[in-house]
Amino acid sequence: MRRGQLTGVLGRVLLCVGTVILLFVAYQLWGTGIAESHSQAVLRQKLDHALHRAGVGTGAPSTSTTTPGAAVSADPAPTTAVPSEGTPVGLLQIPKIGVDKVIVEGTSESDLRQGPGQYGIPGEGPVTSLPGQAGNAGIAGHRTTYGAPFYNLDELAPGDPVVITTTQGVFTYKVTRSITVSPDDTSVMDPSATPELTLTTCTPRFSASSRLVVQAALFSSAVSPSAQVTPTTVPPAPAGRPVAADLAGSQGDWVPAVWWGGAVLAAMAAIWVSARRGRRARWLVYGVGGAGVLVVLFFFFGAVSPLLPASF
Repeated sequence: MRRGQLTGVLGRVLLCVGTVILLFVAYQLWGTGIAESHSQAVLRQKLDHALHRAGVGTGAPSTSTTTPGAAVSADPAPTTAVPSEGTPVGLLQIPKIGVDKVIVEGTSESDLRQGPGQYGIPGEGPVTSLPGQAGNAGIAGHRTTYGAPFYNLDELAPGDPVVITTTQGVFTYKVTRSITVSPDDTSVMDPSATPELTLTTCTPRFSASSRLVVQAALFSSAVSPSAQVTPTTVPPAPAGRPVAADLAGSQGDWVPAVWWGGAVLAAMAAIWVSARRGRRARWLVYGVGGAGVLVVLFFFFGAVSPLLPASF
């Protein structure tokens, strides 16, 4: 191969690599939001059904959601068993920054791709109380990807309300402080003698170097009369999952990324071969094949994203 030909091939390779990197950045910023929006729709449908069965209403925090027969106080709800990982826990509403998201149980990367996650699964980070119940309830959320629910979390100030609706009732917290800690500082999730809420996300934006922590105290509660005490159990850590000793959560599996990466290479090779054999229809091959490659790339990016350092 001549030097000029080698330079041409190298140039095409670098162009392809650069294009893939740019597409991955676009996927992180916008494509992840599409996946999160779909997951939120599914979770909200499940939560609405559970709230309807429990007789708990939902609505705008500013108009105050109501629970028929509930007595408004500042007392926490009875303790209950921890939900299964990946299931909806409740509705998180923060009027000041426009947050209206369903909370999912768990803080693994796959959980946080669905929405804000509650620290409750061993092996993924600290295990905290459920929202609305006694103790410290911890919730993590992405700041720049997957819908970026906590993008403006830094704008919260003492006194701002945070409303969480669960099958046990409606619970209003008021922000007490905001601090920045290192990812391995789990002291912010320590048990509390009073009902508290702790929200965590990455800071600064587009970085995983630190964690922004917003803490709030229970201000008022409307506990549903149907809320019952059930055995408080903590599910065991999934087999093979290392114990997480920080606020970063757990990361994904590399096997799907390898398979989808192979699929991308195979698709690109098929386009190249087809274009060389049918030169008259070369642009048609590139057009149809390129669309197919974009679809495969979408799934490849979805498999690669959980392997990156936690950035919520």
